[in-house]
Amino acid sequence: MTGGAIAVWRHPKPDGARGLCMGARCDLPVDRRRAKRLARRIQAHARRHRLAHEVWTSPLQRCADVGRWLRRWGWRHHVDATLAELDFGAWDGRPWAAIPKAEIDAWVADFARFAPAGGEPLTALLTRASRWSGGALVVSHGGWMLARRWSQEHPDAPPSADQWPRPPAYGERWSL
Repeated sequence: MTGGAIAVWRHPKPDGARGLCMGARCDLPVDRRRAKRLARRIQAHARRHRLAHEVWTSPLQRCADVGRWLRRWGWRHHVDATLAELDFGAWDGRPWAAIPKAEIDAWVADFARFAPAGGEPLTALLTRASRWSGGALVVSHGGWMLARRWSQEHPDAPPSADQWPRPPAYGERWSL
């Protein structure tokens, strides 16, 4: 990895996440074996690329649990709220099917600037992700990873709903 690139893994699949709007307030647990498996993959990546044993994670347990495994093995683990998922406000933790269609339609119509009640707009996540400057190894969220990549590839163009790509798979690594 060169030129300031960071390796970012999406957290393991959380327990009970199916069908839920999962943002910065929905702190579901991850099976300890899944967290440990991802920590082992990060450890192997660091060894292969001769990287420092230092990892940055979101404070949400689906990310931080991976960092805690690495810390048990002698790594430095930094928790950084800048790496958190989009804050979906009142939607967070609710089933997508329970969110009124009119609210979803309002979000789609103004995808980059709409914020669910008490939440943050995508423009805030784009700014947060693009300005992050921690270390080379990161465990974060699909939305954060998408925002970081979007900001790199389209620095002056916030996305519309039809342009926003699908998130990476759980445990997937991107070089950003």
